[in-house]
Amino acid sequence: MRKSKAVAVRTAGDLAKALGLSPADGAELELRSDLNSKIIEVVRKKGLTHAQVARLARTSRTRVTAMMNRNTKDISTDLMLRVLYALGYSAKVSFGRAA
Repeated sequence: MRKSKAVAVRTAGDLAKALGLSPADGAELELRSDLNSKIIEVVRKKGLTHAQVARLARTSRTRVTAMMNRNTKDISTDLMLRVLYALGYSAKVSFGRAA
């Protein structure tokens, strides 16, 4: 049996690289992680319950709870953006050449 080597990463992009994902997959992973972090930050800052956020974003409390627990495997990026907008924030995307 081959021994695995532990790797420490700091960003979603670094994680994607360590897992051997494509640069496009890494960019998506990083974007979704940033969105999720901002949603968690805003919900905590505003002191909202999961049910209140769900009502604002017109989604289920279960889905909001999943986002707050960073379990976004089955959560679309569109929904994450809708939740962020419902909380009074917008996302700005910038473009640059890939490295």
